[in-house]
Amino acid sequence: MAYRKIKTCLFIAFLLFFLPFTSNNAFASENKKDFDAGSYIIDHVVDSYGWHITTIGGHAISIPLPIILFDNGKFICFMSNKLHHGEAAYKGYALGFTPETEKQIVKLTEPVTGHLHEVPQIDSQAKIIDISITKNVCSLLIGICLLAWIFISIAKSYKRRENMAPKGLQSFLEPVILFVRDEVAIPSIGKKKYEKYFPYLLTLFFFILINNLMGLIPLFPGGANVTGNIAITGILALITFFITTFSSNKNYWKHIFNTPGVPWWLKFPVPLMPLVEFIGVFTKPFTLMIRLFANITAGHIMILGFIGLIFIIGEMNTGFGFAVAPVSLFFYLFMGLIELLVAFIQAFVFTLLTAIYIGMATEEHHTEEHTTVHELTQTKE
Repeated sequence: MAYRKIKTCLFIAFLLFFLPFTSNNAFASENKKDFDAGSYIIDHVVDSYGWHITTIGGHAISIPLPIILFDNGKFICFMSNKLHHGEAAYKGYALGFTPETEKQIVKLTEPVTGHLHEVPQIDSQAKIIDISITKNVCSLLIGICLLAWIFISIAKSYKRRENMAPKGLQSFLEPVILFVRDEVAIPSIGKKKYEKYFPYLLTLFFFILINNLMGLIPLFPGGANVTGNIAITGILALITFFITTFSSNKNYWKHIFNTPGVPWWLKFPVPLMPLVEFIGVFTKPFTLMIRLFANITAGHIMILGFIGLIFIIGEMNTGFGFAVAPVSLFFYLFMGLIELLVAFIQAFVFTLLTAIYIGMATEEHHTEEHTTVHELTQTKE
C-alpha cells in the first residue's frame, strides 16, 4: 500500500513539474514544426503579455493579462488574448514581428482587428507609452501582497502575544529576522546605526527570497522570472546606490578622493587611485544588479535545458525520447534543489553587500590612541 502511494505521489509530481514546460505534444505528430530549444527557453525566461501555462494539441492555454497603453495621450486598454499570441491585431495594435519590435506592442498603419493574413505595416510615428501588466509585473504584485501579508500578520502576532513565546508563522520567521539583524546588519553597519537601515535590509532580503522561490514553482502564480529580470535587479541596485550615497559622510568621500595609506604618486599628478575609487562607487551597485540577474537567469536556463533535451532527442527517435525523460526529470529535480539553495544564498549575498556598502558610507573616522608604558604603569598603580 505504501509503495503504491509513493508511485502515485511521484506520478503527480511528474505531472506538476512536467506539464508547464511542455510547449507542444513533443513527438506525437509528424506534421509539427521542429522543436526550437532556443525559442522554448527564451519564451519562458523573458517577460510576456500573457501568462502561458502549456500548449495542448496546438492550442495554447494561458491566463490573459491587461494591456494598458497611452497612444499620443489616448488611453487604450484590452486583454492580451485579443492578440492571439501575436497572430492577430486588435484595433490597430499588435505584437511586434520585426527584430526591433519583438515582444513589444506596436501600432499598425491601419486599424486592423482579427487574424493577420499578411505582414502589416508598422506606424513608426506613433508614440506609445506601455504600462501593461505583464507576467513579471503580475508576479511582482503577487509577491508584494504576499510580503505585506506576512509582515503585517507577524506584527499583529507580536502585539497580541507581547512577552510571550512566538507561535506559528512568527516562530518560523523570527530566527531568519534575527539572523539578518545579528549576522548582517549589526556587523556591517554597527550597533548604533543599524536600526535606521534594518527595515530596508529586511525588506530587501525577503523580497528577493520570495520572488526567487516563486520563480521555482512551475505553476501559476509561480514560474515568472522576476529576479532574473535585469530591470528589477537594476532598480534594487539603484535604491541601494541612492541610500548609500545620501547616507555617506565626510569620511567616506575622503577615503575615495584622498585614500589614506596610498603613495602620493598614485594621487598626483595623475589621480589614479581617486579615479579608481570613484568608479567603484558606481560599479558596486552594478555588480549587485548583474550578480542577481545572472545567477537566477542561469538557473532557469539550465532547468529548462534539461526539459528541452527530452523533446530534442524525441524528435530524433521517439523511444529514445521517452527513455531520456526520467533522466532529464531527475536532473531537473536535482537542479531545482540547487536553485532552492541559490534562492536563499542570493538573497543573503545581495542584502549582505548592501549592508557592507552602507556601513562603509556611514563609518566614522577612528583615531588610534597609543598608550605609553608610563600610562600603563600609572593605571596599574
